[in-house]
Amino acid sequence: MLFRSLENRIEFWKKIYTQYGKDDIVIHDRFYVNLIYDVADESNVDAKLKATREALREIQANLGSPENLSESAKQIREKLETEKLSPTRSLIENLLGNIHTQRGIKERFKDGIVRSGRYVDSFRSIMANTGVPAELALLPLVESSFDNVKSKAAALGVWQFTRSTGRLYLTINKTTDQRLDPDKATRAAAKLLRDNYNALASWPLAITAYNHGRAGMVRAKDQLGSDLTRIINDYHGPVFGYASMNFYSEFLAAEIGRAHV
Repeated sequence: MLFRSLENRIEFWKKIYTQYGKDDIVIHDRFYVNLIYDVADESNVDAKLKATREALREIQANLGSPENLSESAKQIREKLETEKLSPTRSLIENLLGNIHTQRGIKERFKDGIVRSGRYVDSFRSIMANTGVPAELALLPLVESSFDNVKSKAAALGVWQFTRSTGRLYLTINKTTDQRLDPDKATRAAAKLLRDNYNALASWPLAITAYNHGRAGMVRAKDQLGSDLTRIINDYHGPVFGYASMNFYSEFLAAEIGRAHV
């Protein structure tokens, strides 16, 4: 399932999972995610964000004379070139609007790998028996770190079902919430992933639809075809944002990172 065109995204998430911890705030580009400008903490993140913006404006003001750049601006220009981004006025404008912060989750990821030990064999069997690639048993590393938690968006359980989606596959009422039953929730997740694949005929799209929603991915495929990279680059659905465009790469990075922790 590895796309060479997604390698930079996968590399970024590997760093977030295995290199940067909870006290690390990675300052990077929202779209070119592996364009990392700096790493901050709570005490200096505002100052470093300001310095990043100033360095980008300096690069924009000296497009034809990079020799005039300050040392910090030179370093960022070199990072652009490493990512094969040629500095232009319009590119810098886009970069200025796309500065983003991502907190490292090294500790959480490691805890998730430990917790996964009690589930992953049974989850693999459920996936395989449902006609879903067995490696998707590791998707909770992205969703919940294999913890039966409630998210800020009210998604619940190891598989992070929302109430509306969960009700399509599980019993959820005043007395019972099967989202909190790992085996039942896994069977539901396998069916959802299989239904996504049946609608999209592509596992990368089916996995992305787990985050973005099946209907949204069907619209994206109808517009742009099955190439996930093209969808990431060119699809402008109203809620196809940072989380959706990175979800598949996060999964691949988690799968790779698990083997190296």
